Amino acid sequence: MQSCEISSDSTDDPLSSGLRRHQQPRIVVIGAGLAGLAATKSLLENGFTNVTVLEASDHIGGRVLSVQFGKATLELGATWIHGANGNPVYHLAEDNRLLEHTTEEECSVGRISLYAKNGVAHYQTNSGKRIPKDLVEEFSDLYNEVYELTQEFFKNGKPVGAESKNSVGIFTRDLVRKRIMLDPEDSESTKKLKLSMLQQYLKVESCESSSPNMDEVSLSEFGEWTEIPGAHHVIPAGFIKVVELLAQDIPARVLRLGKPVHRIHWNYSCPEAEDNADGADHNQDQRPGPAPVCVECEDGEWLPADHVIVTASLGVLKKAHETLFSPGLPQDKALAVQKLGISTTDKIFLEFAEPFWSPECNSIQFVWEDEAQLESLAYPVELWYRKICSFDVLYPPERYGHMLSGWICGDEALRMERCDDETVAEICTELLRKFTGNQNIPKPRRILRSAWGSNPYIRGSYSFTRVGSSGGDVERLAEPLPYTKSTKAPPLQVLFAGEATHRKYYSTTHGALLSGQREANRLIELYHDLFNADTTKPNM
Repeated sequence: MQSCEISSDSTDDPLSSGLRRHQQPRIVVIGAGLAGLAATKSLLENGFTNVTVLEASDHIGGRVLSVQFGKATLELGATWIHGANGNPVYHLAEDNRLLEHTTEEECSVGRISLYAKNGVAHYQTNSGKRIPKDLVEEFSDLYNEVYELTQEFFKNGKPVGAESKNSVGIFTRDLVRKRIMLDPEDSESTKKLKLSMLQQYLKVESCESSSPNMDEVSLSEFGEWTEIPGAHHVIPAGFIKVVELLAQDIPARVLRLGKPVHRIHWNYSCPEAEDNADGADHNQDQRPGPAPVCVECEDGEWLPADHVIVTASLGVLKKAHETLFSPGLPQDKALAVQKLGISTTDKIFLEFAEPFWSPECNSIQFVWEDEAQLESLAYPVELWYRKICSFDVLYPPERYGHMLSGWICGDEALRMERCDDETVAEICTELLRKFTGNQNIPKPRRILRSAWGSNPYIRGSYSFTRVGSSGGDVERLAEPLPYTKSTKAPPLQVLFAGEATHRKYYSTTHGALLSGQREANRLIELYHDLFNADTTKPNM
């Protein structure tokens, strides 16, 4: 591991000496998702003018991707504003009247979000039978009791027993199974149905957590994720409207699309970059000098910077951190990247000419009866479709037509991404026929699906605390470089934002937004402290 210290013998303050060379600090933001745009917006509003945003793809938004599908706007990425009270995304949407057409029925309040809180989830078995509603409610009560117990380990400091291997999945499966088998009132067939439902619930939970399966989610850390009070809101015009609000006051010259980054050279590790930068005036820098950081783009362009805010997803960091940073990340930060989890949760939208489901049905849940006794839900390549846990009914039909949204996660989602549309549509149609018992269900008119796992600039949906990781790893991931307080090293050269860097709100859009603001505030405070006298303060 290369040292993160610089070798200069100068005792001069590198921040103030650097600023004597140029009026404005040069700041590069990597990524134009919610975190990157929130950081940029905050910096510009606080007078920083030399800011450049590099976005690898050809559009802004990151993991927010709203697609026009006929008359409907479908969300391939972020769908819900999770919670209202104190949620900056909610307040941004509410203040800009984005929720005016969100119906009361769309404001779901359950822990596992649906597109409509009204109606009934239909739990269907692979033999084509619907599980009675009272049995579903009975099992749901049991599952939710155990779910509440999983929260206690973090919240109350409850010790984790060795038998659970610190796994949410193992703990939940073992305890729910035990309670099912000890119930004297249930018949053997009822117990088998409940055991099968347990597996289906764990699949849904995996999609919620964006984990390959719940066995990989840390039991001791599970309760640290914090829910903001209030309902989950859908934005009818598309979540991309929130992105556009953040970007609307960012000048066009600041935002550069189609600019993937090859390497970030920090701590003066790339002095030759000055010769490659053609004056390095990437955003009206008045007197560029040797930069502590240089961003090397894949197209060969170099951008010198005093500070770089990296908002790349955890998936990208896992894949590329060893080559993305020079010098390499400190060992503890690289270990945090390795230990924290991210997986893929994908959606499959199916549009039908007419509904084959009943008016009160808000979702079709797939319960495989032959999975009752399985220990781990891992499937052979050809059986990837068994990981599809459910199809939600999109509501209201006046907006969406007759549309279903399927959910799949983990390695099986990656296998789905490798299939063509025709294959996925055929398999989904067969599943719907099998589970509803209705062999007359037609193939969908159209299909649309996400592919977050194979997107080279995303590589996953969102993060989770994997077994062996903790909130401390999230903190280490978020800590700016260099760590040292030495005056020989300019501070805050490389900063980190994105949902995976927020300890309480990882996996959410508000976590991403807040993390971008957090890193911008580090720079705002840094320069505010340095220029506390009007006579020396630059025009910021």
